[in-house]
Amino acid sequence: MNSFFTVLLFLFTMIILLLTTTRRRRSSKGLPPGSLGLPLVGQSLGFFRAMKSNTAEKWLEQRIQKYGPISKLTLFGHPTVFISGQAANKFIFTSNYGNIMSNQQSKSTRMILGDRNLFELVDHDHKRVRDALMLFLKPESLKRHVGKMDVEMREHLAMFWEDKQEVKVLPLMRTLTFNIICSLLCGFERGPKRDECADLLPKMVDGWWSIPINLPFTCYNRSLRATARVRKIVKNLIHERMVQLEKGASPHQDLITCLLSIRNEYNEELITEEEIVHNVIFFMVAGYETTSSLLTFLIRLFANNPIVHALVLQEQEEIDKNKPSGESLTWKDLAKMKYTWRVSMETLRLFPPVFGSFRKALKDIEYEGYTIPKGWKIFWVAYKTHMDDSIFPEPSKFNPSRFENQASIPPFSFIPFGGGARICPGMEYARIQILVAIHYLVTRFTWKLCGDDSFSRTPLLKPSNGLLVQITPRCCN
Repeated sequence: MNSFFTVLLFLFTMIILLLTTTRRRRSSKGLPPGSLGLPLVGQSLGFFRAMKSNTAEKWLEQRIQKYGPISKLTLFGHPTVFISGQAANKFIFTSNYGNIMSNQQSKSTRMILGDRNLFELVDHDHKRVRDALMLFLKPESLKRHVGKMDVEMREHLAMFWEDKQEVKVLPLMRTLTFNIICSLLCGFERGPKRDECADLLPKMVDGWWSIPINLPFTCYNRSLRATARVRKIVKNLIHERMVQLEKGASPHQDLITCLLSIRNEYNEELITEEEIVHNVIFFMVAGYETTSSLLTFLIRLFANNPIVHALVLQEQEEIDKNKPSGESLTWKDLAKMKYTWRVSMETLRLFPPVFGSFRKALKDIEYEGYTIPKGWKIFWVAYKTHMDDSIFPEPSKFNPSRFENQASIPPFSFIPFGGGARICPGMEYARIQILVAIHYLVTRFTWKLCGDDSFSRTPLLKPSNGLLVQITPRCCN
């Protein structure tokens, strides 16, 4: 009897092994080269170390040399296919979202930003929410808010730069961008709640690309707790704006009020409260990190490149000459800052704040002769085309003239704001903020670096010591 059950158990085990092997063979047919590594962890720790040491490009280049421009690995708990190059960018930005892939980020990012933020949505939902956001973020609407950005910038300089001998640039640029977001997008008055949000945001961002292990001592757990608190604050803010609208407040005063005021012809809301919360937090986190990073690296650039600094200063002083003393910048003034914006774009090419992003395959996808299985993540990066010498000759050289004729740059090669129908809706908002900030910084101060100006990615780009500079006032305006 015992021998019968032993034989039966042996046969059952062999059948299971045979079925498992068959499934593995079927599922691995046509997969890209590479290794998935250990379950859940895979190559995540090695990638984290490379990001922190600012060698992520080298780490990925070694993969490309070994496996080619497409390979499989495990990142942040998911089997992933890494793709790179211009064709990969085009594939990412022009694919039929909702049909073959979604813009779904890693679990840690999705839990922090929310699953109803614009980058997660597809098809009709994406268009509906994007159209709602663009009612406030389009240039015609943002024109009326240049003066508000100007006021925030002057107040920032008065509070944090004037009468100082040394400053750490990155923390101050984060403070600036956060305050502009609060003022322009949220209508969030200065006070304890705004200060609390400012303290919570770094904790949220720290968990952005963390391994999603929700234990009390993990970065992911701290980030989730910070996110829960910020969501509660934003919800309370939304309810305050509802009351103000009922009392006759202007629907154009900030992004939240604009979104709450939108109705269709049947008097139905075009964007839900949950979607407003998730998208406000998305813009809060994205703007806080990306714009502050670009401003920081522009200040770093001006300290290291006196020729570019002098040309930007000349352009900005020319604008000041034609304005009455103390008058705020206008939309027409921003239109004259052509060289300054070319310098900004070249800085974005060399130092894109966001290293890369993820998509999710909604079905088996055939790409470059390989199969990306349904449910797998797709990881793409910006640096590969930004540093391609066939697209940008002498790619390591700083050369703003590359952007004098943007039509000459091949499509899907310069992608700091993404591309296609899903290009970042806040691009114009970021441009205005950058130009206003640079105008006042270069016309009112000079600076020199104090020591180390190296940088790392954790996961977003930032100088190792916050970029400490010694500052000197240029003039009194």
